[in-house]
Amino acid sequence: MTEPFVELIPNPNKTALVVIDLQNALMGMNTAPHAVADVVKNNRRIAEALRAAGGTVIWVRVDVNSMLSLPADEPSRFGGQKMPEELMQIAPSAGFTEGDLLVTKHHWGAFAQTDLEQQLKSLGAELIILTGISTNAGVESTLRQGTGLGFAFVVVEDACSGQDAADHRLAFEKTFRRLARVRSTAEVVNALG
Repeated sequence: MTEPFVELIPNPNKTALVVIDLQNALMGMNTAPHAVADVVKNNRRIAEALRAAGGTVIWVRVDVNSMLSLPADEPSRFGGQKMPEELMQIAPSAGFTEGDLLVTKHHWGAFAQTDLEQQLKSLGAELIILTGISTNAGVESTLRQGTGLGFAFVVVEDACSGQDAADHRLAFEKTFRRLARVRSTAEVVNALG
């Protein structure tokens, strides 16, 4: 018996792209398996296609100056440092435009101690397209938190990247497929077209 066809993005106007941490502080980071420039380019393609289809783009940034300081064996490398405000801004190359929304987080996940859940609900969002840096921190934390709140996700593999290619692949091949649909930029853009 074949599985019935399920449209990837049935209601673009009830879909939100949530982009994790494409901010100035991370633009010089060495990422794998996808370079930051490629992740930015793919995010722009998705954002432009979703806006054209009537969806919403939400940019999430982390304020490293107000990061939650929790006891950990490997605390944040930003802990205790005062970083310039411009490092927390969404990188101009990412394509933030008027009408997009901005959420500031204070730890890895975009739902914890932010108004992201309320914003998505007020938009009537039924589906979240999730992208960004870093796969195994901000993206994975947001996906886990969001599915726990009942949101449906499409996570875009080549619009994300991590600090380690093997960890990125493990997340996409083992964990993310159990929580969401995993697709490429081309598949998402085609579904929006």
